[in-house]
Amino acid sequence: GMERRDRRGSNFQRLADKKEGIGACGWILVSLSFLFVLITFPFSIWMCLKIVKEYERAVVFRLGRIVSKRARGPGLIMVLPCTDVFTRVDLRTVTCNIPLQEILTKDSVTTQVDGVVYYKIHSAVCSVANVTDVHLATNLLAQTTLRNVLGTQSLSQILSGREEIAHSIQSILDSATGKWGIQVARVEIKDVRIPMEMQRAMAAEAEATRDARAQIIAAEGERNAAEALKQASMVLCEAPSALQLRYLQTLTTLATEKNSTIVFPLPMNMLY
Repeated sequence: GMERRDRRGSNFQRLADKKEGIGACGWILVSLSFLFVLITFPFSIWMCLKIVKEYERAVVFRLGRIVSKRARGPGLIMVLPCTDVFTRVDLRTVTCNIPLQEILTKDSVTTQVDGVVYYKIHSAVCSVANVTDVHLATNLLAQTTLRNVLGTQSLSQILSGREEIAHSIQSILDSATGKWGIQVARVEIKDVRIPMEMQRAMAAEAEATRDARAQIIAAEGERNAAEALKQASMVLCEAPSALQLRYLQTLTTLATEKNSTIVFPLPMNMLY
């Protein structure tokens, strides 16, 4: 029983392999196309030879099937007329702007966020065979991913944690677009716009916080000054003549700033 099953499985595998090929009719058509190239040589060479640039790859379809299951290029490639169709794929990094998305944050604040995505195609065959328009699909997926990720964050988390949010969006995009032959290199959040009323409220909150800090700092300064004056008064009490010298120094400072005449009705030693 097991041997029969193995034979049936091998027969099914052979049939599948035959179906994956272009078949006898396909080989006849390819042979006729190649014969046409030989007959019309050298004029047909201009139709058959194609130049693929260094940053490009060509995915060649022969009778609807990808040739050798891989991309061709760079350099000169040969395609047969009538049976081959090829698609150029650019492997350079693409900059994709994410338009402004109106997002309701976790703490019920309406914001508008835009960003930019940098990605490139690492598999030309997957980008052609697995998705209709790979660039449009990546752009739309980036928009929806941005909305979904930011919708789970509060406004303060969005404003303070842009780097972590960008890395999260990048990992989600990279895992989703891997089947399309896309490698997401970088995601950046450009601008976060909040309503004017919220801006005023945040400005008032920041101003109140700074006023509170200023008052605390002023109170600390007063306390330190009071402690310093206390220590100075204790020193002056130990030497009464020091207070007289300090008084004369203060008068000298006043006279320096503004010329004036100071008259004492009593001798200085009688004041102490």
